[in-house]
Amino acid sequence: MARIDQAAGGYAADLALYGVSAIFALITALSSTLLPHRAWGSIAAWAYADAFLLALLQLLGFRLLRDRYEATTRLWRLVRLLVGNGARATLTWLTWAGAALLPLVVQAVQRADGRTDRAQEEVLVVERMGERLLNDGTPYLSRDAIAALPADERLMGYSPYQPGMSVFGLPRALAGDAWWTDARIWFALFTALVLITAVLLLRPRGTKPNETTGRSFATVRAIQAVTIVPVCALTLATGGDDIPVLALCILALTFAATNRYGWAGLAVGAAAACKLFALPAVAVLAVLALAMARGGKLLPGALGLPILVLIPPFQVDQDAFLENVIRFPLGHGLVTSPAQSPFPGYLIAQNVPGGRFVALGLLLAVAALITVRIIWSPPRTASTAASICGWGLLAAILLMPTTRFGYVLYPIAFLVWAAALHPALRNHTATSSPSDDTALYRL
Repeated sequence: MARIDQAAGGYAADLALYGVSAIFALITALSSTLLPHRAWGSIAAWAYADAFLLALLQLLGFRLLRDRYEATTRLWRLVRLLVGNGARATLTWLTWAGAALLPLVVQAVQRADGRTDRAQEEVLVVERMGERLLNDGTPYLSRDAIAALPADERLMGYSPYQPGMSVFGLPRALAGDAWWTDARIWFALFTALVLITAVLLLRPRGTKPNETTGRSFATVRAIQAVTIVPVCALTLATGGDDIPVLALCILALTFAATNRYGWAGLAVGAAAACKLFALPAVAVLAVLALAMARGGKLLPGALGLPILVLIPPFQVDQDAFLENVIRFPLGHGLVTSPAQSPFPGYLIAQNVPGGRFVALGLLLAVAALITVRIIWSPPRTASTAASICGWGLLAAILLMPTTRFGYVLYPIAFLVWAAALHPALRNHTATSSPSDDTALYRL
C-alpha cells in the first residue's frame, strides 16, 4: 500500500483520488434522490475535475524535474512551484474550498432565499436545538411534547445529539434566518480552524512550510482524507454535523502525539459533548494517557466536558435527554430512525430471525475484544490509538443494526491520519534533497 500511495511522488494517488471523486460527484448530481446531494454534485464535479487537471500538471512537473532538478531557468522555477508537498497541500485546500465550502455557501444562500430543499434534516435539527436551548434551557423536547406533534413531524422533534451540538444552532436562534446563520457555515468555520491547528502542530520544529519532511507527505494525505474525500465534502456541504466532531477527535490525537495531553482531553471532551459517536475516541485516548502516565492531564477535560454540558438539560428535564439521545437511537422512540444502510448489521437485523439481537451480540463481542486488546496491550503512541479508533469504529459501523453510510468518514480519517501521527516521522526532515524525492517517504 505504501508503494502505491507514494508512486510518482504521491501524484498518481492524487490523480486517482480527484478522478474518482469527480466521477462520484457527477453520478450524484445526475442520479441522487436527495436534492441537496444533487446540488452538491453539480458544483463539486467541476471542482474535482479542475483538481484532476492541476494534479496532472503536478505529475508532469514531477517527471520533468526528476532528471533536471538543478535547472535554473524561469520555466523550471515555475515548474518547481507546481511540485512538492506544499503545492499538493495547497491544491488540497483549494479543492476543499471548491468541492465542499462553495456548494455549502450556495445552498445556504438559496435556503435563505426560500428554497426548502437545500439542507438535510440534521441541519434543521441542530438549529432547533439552539433555539430551544436559548428559549427553554434545554435543546430537547420531552416524550409527551413529541407525541403531541402531528405524526409526520415527530421524527424532526427528536434531537439525537449531545447538548454541545446546539451551540452551532445558536447563530440562527439569535440572528434569525440568513445565509450566514446556517448551522453548516459554523460547522465549516469551526472545522477549518481545528484542522489548521492540527496541521500546524504536526509541522516539525524549525522547518519551513515548503521544506520536505516524511511527515509532510503523510500530512497531505491526512488532510485529503478529512476534507476532499467525497463522503466528507458531501457531508459538510449538505449536513455537516459529523465533520466538526471528527475534526475535534483528530485534533485530540494530534495533541496527544505532541505530548499535550491536557489539550487533547479538552478537544476529545468537546467532541463527546457534541456527539456520543466520539466516546470510543475518548476511551482509547484515556487508555493511552493512562499508559503514558498522563491520565491526570487528559481525563478532566475528556470526561468533564461531556458531563458539564448535561447540567442545564438535566436541571430542566432529565427524561427528555434520555428520550432523545438514548432511547431514540436504540429504536425505542415514538418513531424509528431513518438511519439505514445495507451493511452486515442492518442486513442481519432485517433478514435473520431475532436479527437485531444477533447484530447487537456481534457488536458487543467485537467491542469486548477491542476492550481486552487495549487493556492487555495498551496503545503507547497516538498513531496506534488512531488505528484502534479507525478499525474499531469500522467494525461498529458494519455491525450496528441502524447506521448511516456517511459514518465511514470516521474510520477513513482515523486510519489515514494514523500515518501522519507516526512517531518515526516526528523530526525527520530533509532540506537539501529534491522536494519530491520519493526516498524521503519510505518511513
